[in-house]
Amino acid sequence: MTQPLFEVSHLTKRYGSSTVVNQLSFSIAPGECLGVIGPNGAGKTTTIRMCLGLTSPDAGSIRYFPGGAASLSMPQDALAIKERLGIVSQFDSLDPDFSCAENLLVFGRYFGLKDAVIKERIPRLLEFAALTHKADAKLSELSGGMKRRLSLARALVNDPQLLLLDEPTTGLDPQARHLMWERLQRLVQQGKSILLTTHFMDEAERLCNRLLVLDHGKKMTEGTPRTLIAQNLEPDVVEVYGAGALALLESPLKALAARVEVSGETLFFYTSDARRLLAALSDYPELRTLHRPANLEDLFLKLTGRQIREAA
Repeated sequence: MTQPLFEVSHLTKRYGSSTVVNQLSFSIAPGECLGVIGPNGAGKTTTIRMCLGLTSPDAGSIRYFPGGAASLSMPQDALAIKERLGIVSQFDSLDPDFSCAENLLVFGRYFGLKDAVIKERIPRLLEFAALTHKADAKLSELSGGMKRRLSLARALVNDPQLLLLDEPTTGLDPQARHLMWERLQRLVQQGKSILLTTHFMDEAERLCNRLLVLDHGKKMTEGTPRTLIAQNLEPDVVEVYGAGALALLESPLKALAARVEVSGETLFFYTSDARRLLAALSDYPELRTLHRPANLEDLFLKLTGRQIREAA
């Protein structure tokens, strides 16, 4: 079995009488992208903060590069760990007074790298971020997508083995998100390991080898995206919406699905065989239907509910 690069065991954090992370355990293997998903208040941000030494756990352990003489523990070895990490937070912390290249140069100095080493890396990092043409541009000249890519390039200046990315594509338009996805996939192909938090289910399904679903500070389930979908959901989903759709809850059509969920004015019929249901729905031409395979968003909503939660 491959030795993990990063290992969290029975991690617990309490604030007063509230337990926001409860006996959480997981690990990341070399060359693996682990996604952490969950609703607001699930404990994702607190977990990341503990992994970065910004918040101290009340119980449990956080070990980087375990299993050998180089094993390090957070927060005891925080400085040594951060020398080998790449971090992209939810909000950009780039220096607006510097150009793209200067941001990389100054950040590299924090790791004790010599200017000659950093300057040799800068062209490759800018090319990776698709920012070669913006090397001398100030941040005011960059779009939101460019800033996020520069943040990712900056996180790579020390050539880390492991990256911690906290919602790295929030606020990006579809084109910028897809470019960021391509860059993250390239990193995994190069053997980097990634811990990724995201609210985008298509992003989690596309990028992550394995997923960890959190709710109320606890691990709900863990596994590959396709395995989790197959284990927890019926394979077919028929969405029905339009005037009068909710009346179907009292009709015989409900018996043609394993279960039916309601969100606003839309019905979600989950079934192992949609053919009979679709045939019956042809008698309701005023309704609109969408037949599709079950996806990660369906899994997320089944495990954590459809009720909107506000961030604490």
